[in-house]
Amino acid sequence: MPVTFFDPGQMTARLDLETSEPQPDGQGGAVPVWSVLSSMWARIEPVSFVVSEKGAAAETAVVTHRIWVRFRDGILGGQRFRKGERLFAIRAVRDPDETRRYLVCHCEEEAA
Repeated sequence: MPVTFFDPGQMTARLDLETSEPQPDGQGGAVPVWSVLSSMWARIEPVSFVVSEKGAAAETAVVTHRIWVRFRDGILGGQRFRKGERLFAIRAVRDPDETRRYLVCHCEEEAA
């Protein structure tokens, strides 16, 4: 597998990695409570913007991103990144060239 060239100087976004812990809601269910695991530098690449009809003339938009970070264990799908008020739900994580230098996180931007 060829080694991926990536300029770490392009990691200019400071992101918080968050994970959720379900907390009882007092009615037999649970609500997610998000907490910060760590902060890291990253590169955010917009990938796509898809608008779809939700019904009755309502539209929804899904914005996807590739977020590059330095390799570290513990970044998993189901977690999220936060940049101020912007939220990026992590859907998949991969090591692009299997050298354990970088991770590419495939994310969807969520409404805050």
